[in-house]
Amino acid sequence: MSNIISLEIIAAKILFIRGKRVMLDRDLAKLYEVDTRQLSRQVKRNIDRFPEDFMFQLTKDEFRNLMCQNGTSSWGGTRKSPYAFTEQGVAMLSGVLHSKRAIRVNIQIMRAFIQLKLMLLTNADLKRKIEQMEKKYDKQFTIVFQAIKQLLEPPKAKPKPPIGFRA
Repeated sequence: MSNIISLEIIAAKILFIRGKRVMLDRDLAKLYEVDTRQLSRQVKRNIDRFPEDFMFQLTKDEFRNLMCQNGTSSWGGTRKSPYAFTEQGVAMLSGVLHSKRAIRVNIQIMRAFIQLKLMLLTNADLKRKIEQMEKKYDKQFTIVFQAIKQLLEPPKAKPKPPIGFRA
C-alpha cells in the first residue's frame, strides 16, 4: 500500500498544547478530505468515545495564541474554538469515520506520532550518554562536549531585521 500522505506533512500539523501532542480538527478534516463540520458532527454523535484525555476544545486564549503563532488575524471565519485530538483521539476517529481514506490516513498519522516519539527518545538518550561521557573524561574534551550540546539544542529564533525605509 502506498503512503497516501507524507509523514513530514503530518508531523508539521502535530502541535504541543497543554503538555500534549495534538492535531486540530480542521487539519484532520483536510487530511481526511471531509468538511470540518462533518468531522465535528461525527465526533458529537459518538462523544462517549472521546473522553477529555482523547479530545478537548481549545480555550479562547489558547485559540488566540495559536492564531498569533501562525500569523493570521482570522482563521477562516470559525465561530467556535477548534477541537484538539491526542494520539488516542485520532486513533478513535478511524472508528467514527467510515471511509477507506480515513483508515489509510489514520495509519499514516499513527506512524507520524510514533516517529516523533522515537526522535524525542533518541535525542534524550544521546544527550544523556554525552553527559555521562563528559563526567568520565578529563577537561581537555570540555570544548568538544560543549559544541556537541549546542548542536543538540533547538535553534534559537533570530530577530528579523526591520522592513522598510530608515530615516
